[in-house]
Amino acid sequence: MDTSVLAAQGASVREAARRLAQASDAARRAVLRRVGAELDRRRAELLAVNAREVSDYADDGAGLDRLVLTDARVTGMVEALREIADADDPLFESVDHDVRPNGLRVERVRVPLGVIGVVYENRPNVTSDVAGLCVRSGNAAFLRGSSSAIESNRFIVACWRDALVAEGLPADAVAMVEDPSHDAAIAFMQLTDVLDCLIPRGGPRLIAAMREHARVPYVLDGDGNCHIYVDASAHLDQAVAIVDNAKTSRPGVCNAVETVLVHRDVAATFLPRLAQRLSSVELRVDERAGVFLPDARRAREDDFAREFLDLILAVKVVDSLDEAIDHVARYGTGHSEAILTEDTHNAEEWIRRVDAAAVLVNASTRFIDGGELGLGGEVGISTQKLHARGPMGLRELTCLKWVVRGEGQVR
Repeated sequence: MDTSVLAAQGASVREAARRLAQASDAARRAVLRRVGAELDRRRAELLAVNAREVSDYADDGAGLDRLVLTDARVTGMVEALREIADADDPLFESVDHDVRPNGLRVERVRVPLGVIGVVYENRPNVTSDVAGLCVRSGNAAFLRGSSSAIESNRFIVACWRDALVAEGLPADAVAMVEDPSHDAAIAFMQLTDVLDCLIPRGGPRLIAAMREHARVPYVLDGDGNCHIYVDASAHLDQAVAIVDNAKTSRPGVCNAVETVLVHRDVAATFLPRLAQRLSSVELRVDERAGVFLPDARRAREDDFAREFLDLILAVKVVDSLDEAIDHVARYGTGHSEAILTEDTHNAEEWIRRVDAAAVLVNASTRFIDGGELGLGGEVGISTQKLHARGPMGLRELTCLKWVVRGEGQVR
């Protein structure tokens, strides 16, 4: 590929980011509302474009689910933009302030990161969500999607660029890499003069490529090997419903549950009921769970380390809360971990001791999502600890600037 073309595009995006950072709150809000209205008005066109790409797609697993746009998903995109537009402006929000003994007034305020690069597979809804969060937070969005969704992405990006121009802002504040090749992705990850932050949205191969090739700071939207622990005191009817939702509502996403840990005291009652409810799910059980589910497939060791992204669920019987926490520490990816319990002490122990971006008590792991948590949307769910962790919304797309106001003080 001709890297000079990508570099030239990057320079334009960089300049657009500088101008967007100075745009008014009203202008940035207006762009989001304009795009939301346009996607709503032209949804039939977008769905037709996406349907053609879906018909050409060879995989029928999680990749297909991520590629497909439905009427409900377009509605979700539109509503997310409206919610993000209505959110408080994160820019120049004062985080803390102090007056020093010498009279200097010191504070820290939020400012844009600059250019956010996102590499992602399928998921045309990500195109709109990321652009919305970036523009609202004063950042330019530089997007590199996959070949399977290139026409859907072009359609959505065109709506964004038209809306930016209509509001007097630079079109390149939302830009898309047209070359979907592997070489282009590698070159994109190495745009040290353009990108301030890089975010991957994809599977293990993409994450591995990011770790190997990226030369700019990145935030990993990592694997979601999520667990639900059914405690001895759990409300079992509620537990069955929660596990069902966490596994089957959308199995191909990172906040779907992949392993259920069941306390030995409730295993005999809970597991047959769970199997009956999850008749469409392949259960892979350890030896102790197999006593109660004799027809289920026996789990291998690596099944507990896998993100299935499918209607497959690993099941293990444990003796205690401590054993459940140890299992999560060994196999978890730091995404989302839930306990189902009526024991307040056990719930607090789970919250305090489980190391993950999100922990839940008596709720489905599917709630760990920017929209569900009131962020309007997200650019990803970080499983890192610097600089963001968990769903990355508007505030996670800012950094801090020190502001020092004086009256002639010298050191």
